[in-house]
Amino acid sequence: MVPLTCRPVKTTKRKFAALGALCVLALGLAGCGSSSVPSGAVAQVAGNPISVQAFNHWMYVAAKGNSAQSGGPTIVPNDPPSFAGCIRQIRAQIPTLAKTPETTLKTECKTYFTQLSGQVMDFLIKAYWYQATAYKQGVHVTPAELQKAFKTAQKQTFPTQAQFKTFMAETGETLQDINFRLRVNTVFQKLIAKLTPKITPAAEQTYYKAHQSQFGTPESRNVKLIQTASQAQIQKAQAALKSGQSWAAVAKQYSTNSATKATGGVITDLTSGQEEAAVNKVIFAAPLNKIEGPIHGTFGYYLVEVTKVTPATTIPFTKAQPEIKALLTQQDQTSAQNTINKRAKAEWGGQTFCKPDYAMADCHGYTPPKTATTATPAPATGGTGAASSSGGTVTVNPSGGATSTGTTTSSGTTTK
Repeated sequence: MVPLTCRPVKTTKRKFAALGALCVLALGLAGCGSSSVPSGAVAQVAGNPISVQAFNHWMYVAAKGNSAQSGGPTIVPNDPPSFAGCIRQIRAQIPTLAKTPETTLKTECKTYFTQLSGQVMDFLIKAYWYQATAYKQGVHVTPAELQKAFKTAQKQTFPTQAQFKTFMAETGETLQDINFRLRVNTVFQKLIAKLTPKITPAAEQTYYKAHQSQFGTPESRNVKLIQTASQAQIQKAQAALKSGQSWAAVAKQYSTNSATKATGGVITDLTSGQEEAAVNKVIFAAPLNKIEGPIHGTFGYYLVEVTKVTPATTIPFTKAQPEIKALLTQQDQTSAQNTINKRAKAEWGGQTFCKPDYAMADCHGYTPPKTATTATPAPATGGTGAASSSGGTVTVNPSGGATSTGTTTSSGTTTK
């Protein structure tokens, strides 16, 4: 799925992941509804409209976050298919494009609209799916849980109130928006928890035994190596070493290995598999301080001498256990997320209808365009492309979400 992204304040690099969406779950779900989208809405999910006002608000949030990331003006391309408003914004905010032909600017606005609207629609639609799924399963979030989650997330991400206010100013979000995302994120985490099994010590032991190489360091060796292209040359190098010449002198004269020719053929901390098979086999069976070879390999002829052996180390299970538990938990959570998405799509996708200009992959009957739209920022918008995912994220996935089981308003709250 495509996230709706926004950038946090410059004083923090951490994701604003814990602040999700707030919307009070309706006491009942609307009926299946019809495939027609009512006036004043961009989509309808199981009879519940997503209003134009809500769509435009979140388009502004997405565009505002992008402009904060790029440093360019905030261009909001939310008036398809003419994009007259978008064109006016460009000409007013980017003087160098004031006289650019309307057809060119319209194309740029359409490209940017496709990029942002796909994010926003995915954000709003999947938000409904998650919250509606939770409602049907009896999953609830109390006001106390939301308040605690909000305070925890705000404290971790924005140590000062000033930083928090700056974030809101840069992204265009309101407290209602942040609470909107918080609620759905919390609901989503509860859905994940229902499908995530408890990690047992037996499962941890099984993983540990099957992945021993992950918990420690392999044996390594320091070696001297001379490589030549012909058997005759390697024999001359071998004779020179036996006559008492140093490895440094012999490697410099005979070796074709550019990486070690000037260092006496020395390779440190070599682990198994780094050299070609024939050479590797000899190196990891050879005793210390004995010249081995000539060895005929795929890439030439070799002489080797092992000068140091560092034995393999293994982390005990008791020390590896926390890491294993975290890894298995993440795997189970990812599996649960995929299951939730699959089930939500199956249950609600057929009841999700969008107006043509706003159609995307979540919408029933959607057909992808034959020519994919570029995801790069539209040049005419002054670089107001998608914000980097390394910044704060507003997304309908484990990192956050937003939803509506009723008519979504511009603030992200809902009415029935």
